[in-house]
Amino acid sequence: MAVDDECKLKFLELKAKRNYRFIIFKIHNQQVVVDKLGTPAETYEDFTAALPNDECRYAVFDFDFTTAENCQKSKIFFIAWAPDSSRVRSKMVYASSKDRFKRELDGIQVELQATDPSEMSFDIIKARAI
Repeated sequence: MAVDDECKLKFLELKAKRNYRFIIFKIHNQQVVVDKLGTPAETYEDFTAALPNDECRYAVFDFDFTTAENCQKSKIFFIAWAPDSSRVRSKMVYASSKDRFKRELDGIQVELQATDPSEMSFDIIKARAI
C-alpha cells in the first residue's frame, strides 16, 4: 500500500502549524490519500459527522484539552474507523495496512479503533487524552 506524499505533508502541517483540526484519509487505487481536511475552527462533532457511515477511513484529530492543573494541552489521535456496515474486504484492507500507514505519521500520541460512533465518543477521547 502506497502513501501519497500529501498525507505526510498535511499531517506535518497539522502537527507543527496547527492548520487543521482533523484529516480524514481513505484508500483509493492501492494508495492512501487525503479525503477531507477540517479547519481549526471545526469541532469534534464536525469531525465525527465527516466520517462515512458505511466506509472505512483513517483519521487524525488534534484534540485540545485543559488538565486538572489548568494547563492547555493537545494530543494527536489516530483513529481507525471501520464501521460494522462497511464491506468485509474493505475492513481487511484497512486493517492490514493500518500499522504501515501509522508509521508514516510521526507524532501520533493515542490510537483508537472504532466500529461505531459510541466507541469514539467525545467522553472516550477526553478520557484517553488525560
